[in-house]
Amino acid sequence: MDQTLVFDPELIQRYDSPGPRYTSYPTAVQFHEGFGAGDYRAIARRSNEDPIPRPLSLYIHLPFCNTVCFYCACNKVVTKNRGRAGPYLERVHREIALHGVLYDRDRPVDQLHWGGGTPTFISHEQMCTLMAVTSRYFTLHNDDSGEYSIEVDPREVKADTIALVRDLGFNRLSLGVQDLDPAVQAAVNRIQPFELTAGVMEAARQRGFHSVNLDLIYGLPRQTQESFASTLEAVLALDPDRLALYNYAHLPALFKTQQQINAEELPPPEEKLAILRLAIERLTAGGYVYIGMDHFAKPDDELAVAQRNGKLCRNFQGYSTHADCDLIGIGVSALSQVGDSYCQNVRDLETYHHRIDANEIPIFRGIELGPDDLLRREVITRLICHFVLETKAIEERYGIRFNHYFSEELSRLAEMEADGLLSVTPDRIEVSPTGRLLIRNICTVFDKYLHPREPAQRFSRMV
Repeated sequence: MDQTLVFDPELIQRYDSPGPRYTSYPTAVQFHEGFGAGDYRAIARRSNEDPIPRPLSLYIHLPFCNTVCFYCACNKVVTKNRGRAGPYLERVHREIALHGVLYDRDRPVDQLHWGGGTPTFISHEQMCTLMAVTSRYFTLHNDDSGEYSIEVDPREVKADTIALVRDLGFNRLSLGVQDLDPAVQAAVNRIQPFELTAGVMEAARQRGFHSVNLDLIYGLPRQTQESFASTLEAVLALDPDRLALYNYAHLPALFKTQQQINAEELPPPEEKLAILRLAIERLTAGGYVYIGMDHFAKPDDELAVAQRNGKLCRNFQGYSTHADCDLIGIGVSALSQVGDSYCQNVRDLETYHHRIDANEIPIFRGIELGPDDLLRREVITRLICHFVLETKAIEERYGIRFNHYFSEELSRLAEMEADGLLSVTPDRIEVSPTGRLLIRNICTVFDKYLHPREPAQRFSRMV
């Protein structure tokens, strides 16, 4: 497929507005407390009865951080007391067991991800125990064929940490970098010298990791085109397999740690847009292809290959190559997608501990998708992952007349078509290279839950 991208600042400024990232549809805003652990257990057991049961994907949330990064919007526990991880991990082990009995052991774990927080906050012994408990209740691949990834903070890596996580079965790393400029790092309270990141990258290569991803953020305080150009040059020299380029969304009313950022030091909108343009130009010139939204990858990376083959998908971890997995989220605030449902664990440690101590799966909200949800999810997923929608295929799969079912949506797309964001023909909707940066805007047209009066602060801006 054509993976080119055209940057049109006038259109970007005109369409830039808050909106969902569509890691799920319906989004978490629609989850409700009428869906609980009993609903999840029934759906999980029923998933074993499918003619071909789906493989599994496990996400384990490790929320602890030694220091707070002011920009962070994750569910986290900031503490220098390493002892706090022990009681939490004991409950995680028990939650793993609560989930494990629901799934047949012949369903392999094709994906495993430890996220946070800072997974490398916990000790090496705790890492080994967590992996051992996981393998006790789930069938992990032992031939390095699974897609097993871990988020790593280079500031938390000991001399043998990378070797250990590789020996535990992880074959993909995701490193937080954000920005390498010392002034920007000081403004967001993340002091991370380049040498630390480079050292982890080198260790990962020596240990044979399949893929390394680096995270960057544009729009941080004290950031300029010149400073970010230096960051990009250094990052490209490290030659990562994937790069995530996130937009910093300043929402201090929602995320208290962001109140420590001096808003006057944030780059003005014009400068922020120029930084984004610079980054796109440097990354594409450096040989990376645009996957979508905020992700870039080398042409031979699994994400790029999956996109070209029409097999890319979205889930709560972002873009993924495994659309065929049921996703089980474990730990505080973790999200799951099993069968035609989504659910989320409780979001604070005290409640999480209490629910596990009561021998309960700690789900507090979720949703079971209806026929219209499934149809619209398919439409949004095809557009956000592949920038093209074959409407005839949708008609055949869901038994609808596309132009009739989505008549209102197609009329709303007419303005976007006039602006050159996409083209609509009787058989397909195709997003143009100009419209790809605005794919979230296009997807919102098919979101029946969005309303003009929806509070804007629920979502980040599109770009």
